[in-house]
Amino acid sequence: MDRTTPVYSYTAAEKRARRTLFIRGFRQATADCLDPAVTRRIEEIDRSAAERGARELRALHDLLATARQDAATAKAKEKAAPRAERDAARQARKDAEQRVRLAERALARAER
Repeated sequence: MDRTTPVYSYTAAEKRARRTLFIRGFRQATADCLDPAVTRRIEEIDRSAAERGARELRALHDLLATARQDAATAKAKEKAAPRAERDAARQARKDAEQRVRLAERALARAER
């Protein structure tokens, strides 16, 4: 998926630093003497958060692909299972489908 808006994933320390810098920059902007170092540091924090967010998004896409493959494998095993093992295979398929749903929800939350 190609996103035009980056996904940001800030650490707690980055959130605190960015908030502090934003307040400092706002005060400086009202006094019309904005320090370029403040803006530069906010941009650095945003850049690292965007890179982290992109990595996490790729990992979630990989997780979803793996979960879907596992669900397909479990479905095939259920169809090929002998009658005595069919209940266990059905439960394995349901578990695999549940992992797919969880991965889809996690990806949807991350993309918001």
